[in-house]
Amino acid sequence: MSLRIALLGLLAVKGPASGYDLAKLFEGSLNHVWQAGHTQIYPELVRMAADGLLAVEAEGARGRKIYTIADEGSRHLHDWLADREPAVTVRSETALQAFLLPILDTDEAIAAVERVKARAQKRLDELKCLPPVAENPKFGKYALRLGLAQTRATIEWADETLHALRTK
Repeated sequence: MSLRIALLGLLAVKGPASGYDLAKLFEGSLNHVWQAGHTQIYPELVRMAADGLLAVEAEGARGRKIYTIADEGSRHLHDWLADREPAVTVRSETALQAFLLPILDTDEAIAAVERVKARAQKRLDELKCLPPVAENPKFGKYALRLGLAQTRATIEWADETLHALRTK
């Protein structure tokens, strides 16, 4: 997923918004599945407007711009959602550590897996505390369910791996 798609999606759901509003919305929603900060969001909005994906609906004090999704942006978002095969590129430090666990002695491997499990449990607790998707049932429900399932799978893997390491 690109930052462009994420921003187009937020604008499609929320409607017109400033860069600040989008960054805050991103932080409270998409940041759980795709990380981007203000320093990435603001320049991307400018590029997207230059590319005709967004329109500047209004400009306020200190250059604050209110962006709205343009027809071309709506088409781009729709085509990406309807037709794109999601990339399955995996770059997971957790998976890399799992692959390399045999390098460690058993006690170190157990400690490493316990750290992974603790981090996953913390993430699961955070996901469970997110505001109810009932506030906007069309937005975020499926991503939250995926995040919960993936996090639970990591905890299950950790439990199985710890059992295997402890019964060697």
